[in-house]
Amino acid sequence: MTSPELVLPATTARLQMLNKVPEVIAAFWIVKVLSTTVGETFADYLNADVGLGLWGTIAVMTGALALALVFQMRARRYVPPLYWLVVVLVSIVGTLITDALTDVYGVPLLASTLVFSAALAGTFALWYRSEGTLSIHTITTTRREAFYWLAILFTFSLGTAAGDYLSEEVGLGYTRTGLIIAGLIALTWVAYRRRWLGEVAAFWAAYVMTRPLGASLGDFLTAAPDEGGRGFSTTAVSWLFFAAIIALVGWMTVVQRRARVPA
Repeated sequence: MTSPELVLPATTARLQMLNKVPEVIAAFWIVKVLSTTVGETFADYLNADVGLGLWGTIAVMTGALALALVFQMRARRYVPPLYWLVVVLVSIVGTLITDALTDVYGVPLLASTLVFSAALAGTFALWYRSEGTLSIHTITTTRREAFYWLAILFTFSLGTAAGDYLSEEVGLGYTRTGLIIAGLIALTWVAYRRRWLGEVAAFWAAYVMTRPLGASLGDFLTAAPDEGGRGFSTTAVSWLFFAAIIALVGWMTVVQRRARVPA
């Protein structure tokens, strides 16, 4: 959700350099959806195509996420490549958590959706009680950033469970699920623009919903035609979307550097 207060003139851009979250513009949401699709397809790629298996994939991706988070938490400002690397890895790990609960432990998708909803709500409650705000514009302390990334992890797991529940257990399929989620995101944007919904609530609602949107897109592209998909390989889709993410993050890095140059 783009907010006028987020578009900073070049002369004041340096005041926001310590904030660890990027400006919420169209590119932010595009990369977010791309990263959620990669979270769906790359997890399947490592699991099945590379042959790591579910637990091997979980071990490798969790280790990579932990390492990336160490560097992200140590950074004193928003660094686009590092930040979006963490987002992609959180997307993959969040998907794997839901997959493990469903495929290994047999937890129903509806139960996972409810559990992750409660976990996200609990994170928001603790965050607000500790900091007095859930705004992403003031991620300027280690504690706030820890709450932020924990919330992000739960949004990915929740979005995965909810999207799979709608498309698989309810039987809507990938296309209809994606269209429904896209419609809900559009309604959220309208509610925000008409001031029926506050900025913080609109942002987090959209953030949760972009996960099943991206997952539905990934499933639609990689599922077999007889399952309602297009049958593209997870390898091709993953690396194509990785390339798009790299291009957009590169563009955002250039924009950030230009904004830091004094007028």
